[in-house]
Amino acid sequence: MSKPVILQIDASARKSGSVTRELTGAIATQLLNSSPTAKVLVRDVSQGLPFLDEEWVGANFTDPAERTTEQRLKLALSDTLVAELKAADTIVIGVPVYNFSIPAALKAWVDLIARARETFRYTENGPVGLLESKKAYLAVASGGTKVGSEIDFAINYLKHMLGFVGINDVTVIAADQLMMDPTKQEAALAQTRELAA
Repeated sequence: MSKPVILQIDASARKSGSVTRELTGAIATQLLNSSPTAKVLVRDVSQGLPFLDEEWVGANFTDPAERTTEQRLKLALSDTLVAELKAADTIVIGVPVYNFSIPAALKAWVDLIARARETFRYTENGPVGLLESKKAYLAVASGGTKVGSEIDFAINYLKHMLGFVGINDVTVIAADQLMMDPTKQEAALAQTRELAA
């Protein structure tokens, strides 16, 4: 029997003092406490990922058996990111809210993993996600944006995109509006400690 895999995705531009990095680390630790044999794979996207371009789109929509060497190379990073996501049983995503939404690097990750025939497929009834039976945690931090409010364009988007690829079991752990109430950070950390219970 294979070991469970926890995929931890960090996106904060801050390496030190990052609330989302603290939260993703705490969540991964609690998950390891309850499943000590699990493997944690950390993917830090904060330095940026390539944006989709015409060559990438052309390669993606070419039948895999007919792709050129250049097209396969163009899709190599996307293939790796998709493979990480497919291998994961649990996904922990750090979500710093920048200007009411997610960081550009995290959006680039979404664009690189949302691939027809790989993570979702089209049917006569619409798209169907292919990554079922996975659990996701969104570790959110914001200065002033209240999670779930009309100005929160981060969490609803990520929940929708995760659901689009088949990941519907999503828990949000929020340290939001920290500029107004710094105690929310400790409350969010306390929530991570409850995961092992």
